[in-house]
Amino acid sequence: MKYRELYKELRKAGCLLLRHGCRHDIWQNPANGQCSAVPRHGTEEVPKGTLKSIYQRLGL
Repeated sequence: MKYRELYKELRKAGCLLLRHGCRHDIWQNPANGQCSAVPRHGTEEVPKGTLKSIYQRLGL
């Protein structure tokens, strides 16, 4: 999965983009209030460990 696809998945799950950092975006799951930093690397593949960590932190 590429980062752009991940952003679409997060939006479908109801997560909100809180703010842009220098190289990361901060996303929040409003259902539980949990936040996670998501790297912004557009066309690159998301490593499986990073993807798993993002989903765990957001409670998805």
